[in-house]
Amino acid sequence: MTTINIREHGAVGDGTTNDAPAIQSAIDACHAAGGGTVVVPSGATFMTGSIELRSYVELHVERGATLAGSGEDADYTTEIEVSALSSGVLNPANDHALALVWARDAQNVAITGAGTIDGAGRHFIEEDNGYIYRCPNRRPFTVFLTGCTQVTMRDIRLVDAALWCVRLTGCVNVLIHSITIDADLKYPNADGIDLDRCRQVRISDCEISCGDDAISLKTCEEFPQYGITEDIVITNCTLQSTSSAVVVGVDAVEDIRNVVVSNCVIRGSHRGLAVNLGQEGNFENILFSDCIVETRHFSDDWWGHGEPIYVTAFPWHDKVGKMSNVRFRNILARSENGAYIAGFEEGLVSGVVLENVRIELDRWTSWPGGEYDRRPFEQGEKLYQHPTSGFHIDTASDVTLRNCEVVWGSRQENFSHAVEVIDVDGLVIEGLRGEAAHAGLDAVHQH
Repeated sequence: MTTINIREHGAVGDGTTNDAPAIQSAIDACHAAGGGTVVVPSGATFMTGSIELRSYVELHVERGATLAGSGEDADYTTEIEVSALSSGVLNPANDHALALVWARDAQNVAITGAGTIDGAGRHFIEEDNGYIYRCPNRRPFTVFLTGCTQVTMRDIRLVDAALWCVRLTGCVNVLIHSITIDADLKYPNADGIDLDRCRQVRISDCEISCGDDAISLKTCEEFPQYGITEDIVITNCTLQSTSSAVVVGVDAVEDIRNVVVSNCVIRGSHRGLAVNLGQEGNFENILFSDCIVETRHFSDDWWGHGEPIYVTAFPWHDKVGKMSNVRFRNILARSENGAYIAGFEEGLVSGVVLENVRIELDRWTSWPGGEYDRRPFEQGEKLYQHPTSGFHIDTASDVTLRNCEVVWGSRQENFSHAVEVIDVDGLVIEGLRGEAAHAGLDAVHQH
């Protein structure tokens, strides 16, 4: 097997020289030789602009090595038109996004090693607004792979993302194992892992802390040729997010189906486990099991209001699809808000089961409560002012709560029922444990 050290092709590793031409030369030589490993050696920081992976090449960043994105716009030679920064709709007037490590239509590619890839986010901050940065649209994805098959990411550490850290679009047969993503919690759109129109993906044993969604499943507008997202497994991860820890949606103009999320621990997040339908796609067969969730209130600059479980269908713009067969089983949540399940109108949300779900409602931050966050939503009240129940279910059908529990860690003035139900057809509640937060209120209140 061919092994090429990037120093053999002229990489300097002084942290200031743009080593992209040398790294690209090593990748191209490895590909021309039939494949192998390109080594970023330990003991140095190699600053780089855009580099493209080729088929049958493994980019291996050794422990003690850093592949650092440049702070100079001109060093990024790869530009992509995306909808990520224009409300899920392509806008040709927007500046194009950039990419650090990228590949298109490659097969059998890998990014491995215990070293670090630095996404250079700090170089693309225009203003610090207290709880969130203001940044330009023109900033780099750390890793962006499009139309690739047999993709492996293993053991790598990715830091300081400037945009979605790991974006996979139209990729098939993917393994992401034991990677660490550590991004600034004030950085907008710095998602951890985004799976867009991907199939047969396994994410396991990862540690992710980032300013936007930690793991997000999408079907974005800009690459319709790759079809839907399906057959996704996420397990054994620890996650922290200033928005949603795990979210199916919201950029989804086509279907997402057959998703399993299990054995994850979520801490200090704005939303926990979310199915957020806002565009034309349809969602079905989504299972969450054996997770521990901690969510809290925070600044309105970020979507979410502490909902540990969030299942909604509200149109982001003018159209919204339907969802069915969504399950939550064996979930332990401590949160400042309750589970929120709601549809914009009848027929959008059906077949939701919550089994062995325990929600402990408490307050430990000073941010306002008594509201649910419906964003992104442009046709009504985005922040829905309403007393907080353990489970709030509004405009849905075929909903089951089985052996669920609501515990009040404190009894705030705006804490309310264990379960509140509004316009739900086919509701089943079995073995509920818990009472209302205050005397005189029903444990289960149905409108």
